[in-house]
Amino acid sequence: MSKASKIKAFDPNSPGDPNAGIYGLPFTAAESDIVLVPAPWEVTTSYGGGAARGPAAILEASFQVDLFDPVFPDLWKRGITMDEIPAVLLQQSDALKKKAALVIDALAGGESKAKQGQALKALDLVNAESAVMEEWVENRTGFWLDQGKLVGLVGGDHSTPLGFYRSLASRYESFGILHLDAHLDLRQAYEGFSSSHASIMYNALEIDAVENIVSVGTRDFCEEEARVFAREELRVRLHRSAELRREQFEGMTWREQCDRIIGQLPAHVHISFDIDALDPSLCPNTGTPVPGGFSFEEATYLLSRLAASGKTIIGFDLVEVSPGPHGDWDANVGARLLWHLCGVLAKTNP
Repeated sequence: MSKASKIKAFDPNSPGDPNAGIYGLPFTAAESDIVLVPAPWEVTTSYGGGAARGPAAILEASFQVDLFDPVFPDLWKRGITMDEIPAVLLQQSDALKKKAALVIDALAGGESKAKQGQALKALDLVNAESAVMEEWVENRTGFWLDQGKLVGLVGGDHSTPLGFYRSLASRYESFGILHLDAHLDLRQAYEGFSSSHASIMYNALEIDAVENIVSVGTRDFCEEEARVFAREELRVRLHRSAELRREQFEGMTWREQCDRIIGQLPAHVHISFDIDALDPSLCPNTGTPVPGGFSFEEATYLLSRLAASGKTIIGFDLVEVSPGPHGDWDANVGARLLWHLCGVLAKTNP
């Protein structure tokens, strides 16, 4: 059956078929405009866990999302599919997280020299295997980009999209990153891990094609990150949550703030959305929640405003969605945010 025939036969008002693809859609990857690459990885997380189960949880929750969206009424007809979740990557993540725990425990002090030696070996292993993960993400996202697909990455922790940025860098002369996150993520080799979730934007700055990073909603960062920010003031723009709220309390509208944020981005934009950018009530099981944050509508308004600005969205990543022990809510929010991200990506690439 052709894609046109599937569109004609498909009933978007019926309950999502869990035997179909993401959101219950009937399309193959070849028929879909948008391909989502899952990266079930969370080796270096040091507080909460579960993000490696995020892609599977979002997939399951997606069948509860109604396909009619007044903002993107025909989005489902474009075709969205999720690539196969790589079981080997998830197994490797689980195994290496135990190794990473040795490193984190050693940093706490009081370990014997023998255990410190084990921790150093574990650190080398984690860094080496994280580089392998990055290469896999670069190759997999690159494969779909070369097929003419619009690509989004679904993490995993925030270390996962670095390979995607490198893939985009080999295809675009320059682009900016709209970074929505409670954290600045400019730590260098946090806890010794060169591919830490807390170092993703530091590592992104090493990619020449990344013209700038506009970080929005930031509520937590350390002195080291402040120094990096000061050094990279021409490439990193920071919109702290507290400052955004202060301006709103004094009369500035969110629309005006969004337009200022968008005005700092170049013509081509990648969106990096850490779910903890949202209020923790919307993502209670995420790995490192911070008080404050966006409402769902504030976040989607910014994304929609970006899509209407004339700039081209070239990709996105959604990371740190953790289902937790009772994580249906986190996955539900993640699936709906993912739908909106697909919508803005499709809108700027008609």
